[in-house]
Amino acid sequence: LANAQPQPATRNLIARNGSMRLSTGNAVLVLAASCLASAVAFSLTGQDNAIKSSSVSTSLNLSSESATEGNGDVSRRQLFQRAAASAAAAASLASTRPSVASAAMTGAADIPDLPPEAVRSYLQYRVPLQISADYYLWELRDKISRIDDWGEVNELYRVNNNKGQGQPSRVERDYINPMRILSLSMPPDFADEMRDSQFKFEKAAAGLSKITTGVRRDLPVEISPTAQKDALNKWEEGRVALNEFFLALNSATGLNELKPVPAAGPNQNKEYGRSQGKYFDLMKKTKLCQNRGGPALSQAWGQLMVSGYLQDSCGIPDLDSYFYQ
Repeated sequence: LANAQPQPATRNLIARNGSMRLSTGNAVLVLAASCLASAVAFSLTGQDNAIKSSSVSTSLNLSSESATEGNGDVSRRQLFQRAAASAAAAASLASTRPSVASAAMTGAADIPDLPPEAVRSYLQYRVPLQISADYYLWELRDKISRIDDWGEVNELYRVNNNKGQGQPSRVERDYINPMRILSLSMPPDFADEMRDSQFKFEKAAAGLSKITTGVRRDLPVEISPTAQKDALNKWEEGRVALNEFFLALNSATGLNELKPVPAAGPNQNKEYGRSQGKYFDLMKKTKLCQNRGGPALSQAWGQLMVSGYLQDSCGIPDLDSYFYQ
């Protein structure tokens, strides 16, 4: 019995069943790989119709091959390799297509006349400086205009010396330190002008701090009748100094990317050429991210939220796109 050979009819039945199992397995394998290629293709939009058509066509061809390979001429490994190659090709095309933000971005190659350190400093601080300029126009002036909000203005100048670890004030961190670093990295022809603008801004900021110090909503104190007007004048001096710095920096890089802060008035947003709505949306999402523990912890939260699918875990808009308005 152990050495007995199966009859011809039995061998044919076993062969047919084995072929059926192989064909079924191939079909499932091809279906999974084809879905991968199609998913990559259909994740593209608009200008990627050609990529979509190519990937879908490849998927259909693979399915056709699976249906017609009854004699086992095409192995499962070959089918999988073809499907995987189709998915990889679609993914490669998707990753290499230029985006709107990257097409407009400038890099080190666009600033060939400056020292490498100056180029690195500019690329590092251009976006934060423009956001600080947005705050200077759309938030700081409104707070200065309302004496009840002068307590929040004072927070800009507060230095945190918690446990002996001194942290700079917000004015130092967001304005003066970047201006100082950029001035020191630039060639002398531009550095002197930028440094003068920095000193003017520091002087105006110190004057504003002196006027608003000690004034809070819940602490009634005697205020000079000209205090609010003097505070707005210091804001204006700081605006002029910040604009002088931006113009000198634009002249040094030759890019003219940083936009100066316009004078306050009904046409300030039109003259500025930047979106106030986008600024407040950025500030709102940044604060929400901080409340969720920052980018590190919010990444875990984002994986649990459907709204975070294929988006930044904090929901913060792309800063390069925000910069190029």
